[in-house]
Amino acid sequence: MGHGGNVIDELVTDHREVEEFFGRIEGLPPGDKDRKVVADQVTIELVRHSVAEEAYLYPAVREHVANGDALADKEIDDHSKAEQIMKDLEGCDADDPEFDRLIGMLMSEIRSHISDEEENLFPLLLAACPADTLDTLGDKVRQTKKLAPTRPHPAAPDKPPANKLLAPGAGLVDRLRDMLTGRGRS
Repeated sequence: MGHGGNVIDELVTDHREVEEFFGRIEGLPPGDKDRKVVADQVTIELVRHSVAEEAYLYPAVREHVANGDALADKEIDDHSKAEQIMKDLEGCDADDPEFDRLIGMLMSEIRSHISDEEENLFPLLLAACPADTLDTLGDKVRQTKKLAPTRPHPAAPDKPPANKLLAPGAGLVDRLRDMLTGRGRS
């Protein structure tokens, strides 16, 4: 899928890619080793996406949308739940009985989060935020995803400025680990 456009277009494209990964997992039989490969790929995308949202989307929601603090806090709470599931999933092989339970929980949590953002949060932000700001945020989100971590770090800060300062370093370490282990490559 092509990336580009304003922040909402960018994030919706990410959502469709995540759903494609979920469909691939659902299409494989339980215990198939490729389920773990795809789960690692979706985790990489979800972590990068979450880091970018926490760095730029949610601060914009706080600034531009009425009741933005409560909305942003709810979305960050959703991220925290999903990140803990991904962390637990990281230690499971595809043939581990816990794998199926955790991947099911992750898909349910993420699908609910995506629906909430696309049906509620994004329309509010679109109505309240100037178009040029949305475009600038899209560029920032794309840039952030390039440097973001690729593994879940549930204890890491999820609000600026600490998240913006620490994420690139964690991302570098994660990408090095991925390169050495082959994680994320199909």
